[in-house]
Amino acid sequence: MSAALAALGEGREPERPVLRDAVRALLTLLAERAPGRSVEVRVPPYGAVQCVPGPRHTRGTPPNVVETDAVTWLAVATGRLGWADAVTQGRVRVSGVRADLSGYLPLQQG
Repeated sequence: MSAALAALGEGREPERPVLRDAVRALLTLLAERAPGRSVEVRVPPYGAVQCVPGPRHTRGTPPNVVETDAVTWLAVATGRLGWADAVTQGRVRVSGVRADLSGYLPLQQG
């Protein structure tokens, strides 16, 4: 994770395996801190998790979805970019009434 954050701090995108591992680690941490199955968080092509307490989704397209790219996910999950700013800028796409992750972020300081 530190290698990915260092690369971002230098203004460059981390190497693909480093970025993948950092994204997956932060998605896992989110699922641990916000257990549940009411929101699906997607960071293609690296991973997706279901999290946040509430009604469980079982079939079709989930009603509560958060989707973003890997670099934005690292920035939001580590507090380098605020949730509201990321959503307003269109860097994070959300749908559904439970898709606001601001209460769970940042997951760690970066």
